[in-house]
Amino acid sequence: MDHLNHHGLEREPFSNAPVGRFYFDCEDHRQAVLRLNHTLRSMRGLALVVGEIGAGKTTLARRLLDALPEHEFEAALLVVIHRDVTPDWLLRRLAVQLGVEQPHADKLALLSQLYRRLGALHEQGKKAVVLVDEAQMLATRELMEEFRGLLNLEVPERKLLSFVFFGLPELEQNLKLDPPLAQRVAQVVRLGPMDLETMLAYVEHRMRLAGARRDIIPEESLRMAHYASRGFPRVVNTVCDNFLLESALVGQSTVTPDLARVVIRNLGLPLLEQAPVPTAQKLPVLRGEPLGLTDPPVDAETARALEEIDRILASFDEA
Repeated sequence: MDHLNHHGLEREPFSNAPVGRFYFDCEDHRQAVLRLNHTLRSMRGLALVVGEIGAGKTTLARRLLDALPEHEFEAALLVVIHRDVTPDWLLRRLAVQLGVEQPHADKLALLSQLYRRLGALHEQGKKAVVLVDEAQMLATRELMEEFRGLLNLEVPERKLLSFVFFGLPELEQNLKLDPPLAQRVAQVVRLGPMDLETMLAYVEHRMRLAGARRDIIPEESLRMAHYASRGFPRVVNTVCDNFLLESALVGQSTVTPDLARVVIRNLGLPLLEQAPVPTAQKLPVLRGEPLGLTDPPVDAETARALEEIDRILASFDEA
């Protein structure tokens, strides 16, 4: 069964591939773009965006890339896909992305080509920026030293190249492999999970853009999705995508809480019912009504032990 037709949707609302039309301009991302824009416009050198898996780093990287005006920036996005990157490969790749034609095989010659290209961009009034996604893969001192050297390419009173690294929290430790580079970090943006209110707006935004004309996933089911996903967008997408599929397979027009529980359990994620019991300080205060608490039942052996304790305490009182 086509779950999109079943729910009256025109397109997939919860794909985990970055899709520009579905971008949700939440407050955290909006503030991140503003801060990074400031860093890049002033050519501060190096900025970091760190967050856990599924926090939306790649989505933010593509959003930032799209937000940089072409008349003002020469911007590129470099995605690191493995840990075996070498300094030579990195330098050649960066040169190509910044418009160096026929990069030289010799490193010194290639650096000269890159410097000339950056100088030409500077004369055109453009700022060179490279966004590096999955930057935690850059985990050697040699690579960190290469970036430090690139940040040294400058003209009087201005750097010629800026970087934004997007990666997991371990990225900050990798930078410490080259302390002088770590000291050059001009800004750190930390992406966290969505709170419930933001996630509800996120799901509504995606469903509306996908063509939803009715409430398919009620709030109670979405509350369970938020608890299961901890608010991380990638997991939210996975849970909600399964909500739509499974509800279509059983012929339901909405994702009932019972179905939501089954989906979340099958995905191996925590159920809302498994949340910790609130502490006493957070329990509501009942006024004018007995709490109705009773002592729990005890077995015979425990009862005898309690009687012996009472007897000993009584002897102390008599003394």
